[in-house]
Amino acid sequence: MTEKMMTPLRQRMIDDMTIRNLSPSTKKIYVYVVAKFSRFHGRSPDKLTMEDVRDYRLHLISRGYQATSINPIMGALRFFYITTLGQKDAAEQIPYARTADRLPAVLTGDEVTRFLKAVSDFKMRTLFITIYAAGLRVSEAVALTAKDIDSTRMVIVIRQGKGRKDRYAMLSEQLLAILRKYWRHTRPPHWLFAGPDPSRPITTRSVQRACREAVAAARLDKSVTVHTLRHSFATHLLEQGVDIRVIQDLLGHSNISSTARYTRVAIDTIRKIHSPLERLTIETPPSA
Repeated sequence: MTEKMMTPLRQRMIDDMTIRNLSPSTKKIYVYVVAKFSRFHGRSPDKLTMEDVRDYRLHLISRGYQATSINPIMGALRFFYITTLGQKDAAEQIPYARTADRLPAVLTGDEVTRFLKAVSDFKMRTLFITIYAAGLRVSEAVALTAKDIDSTRMVIVIRQGKGRKDRYAMLSEQLLAILRKYWRHTRPPHWLFAGPDPSRPITTRSVQRACREAVAAARLDKSVTVHTLRHSFATHLLEQGVDIRVIQDLLGHSNISSTARYTRVAIDTIRKIHSPLERLTIETPPSA
């Protein structure tokens, strides 16, 4: 967007996001959402009311949008009205939709192996192994550089992850050996997983496409995504008896509730729990 095309209102919103240190991707999404909202009604967004927001929301629902897609849009509009326009009561008038509380998809150890064997590309396979072995988000994995692999302290340095937070991820002996082999083979100048242009990292879209191809080749459920490897990492650690707060730190979760949901899919852990029924002696009721 050139200065000539930039309206004062849009510039103010961008400045508001800059002041609050929002990430470049969040800025881009928020501006896009407000611009699309404005185009839908054919008027400048500062001339639109809460009733217009309501109409737009009903339009999204009629188009088949789910809560998980609508809520980020409402988040952008809330920011615009509350922060840029100074309408403090907008938060109550633009509520978030209730989302379905679904169980995260998790692979078994054998399924993880099948998935990784289905990835023929050396770089992609190494990237997927890294995501699973350290529980990384795909955005964190593609942003890694060789300097982020700290073999002395056996950690991976995650710089500016979600929420612009730095943290350490675990570096296992096996992953270190795999990464060293990968480094000797590729000699990446900067980005550990560079794209076609070595000056840029591989795109998340390319990683997601490779994941879909591997899922199909391994004949796994189509709901499996790159993020499923992170879910599997957390669940497998929980089943090994690792403290949930340690897992929270490894994943970079701000809230323990985000990590606690893995207790619902830790099948091996659930199997080890004895039902209180086992302490009772109850005869089987006679059949009718």
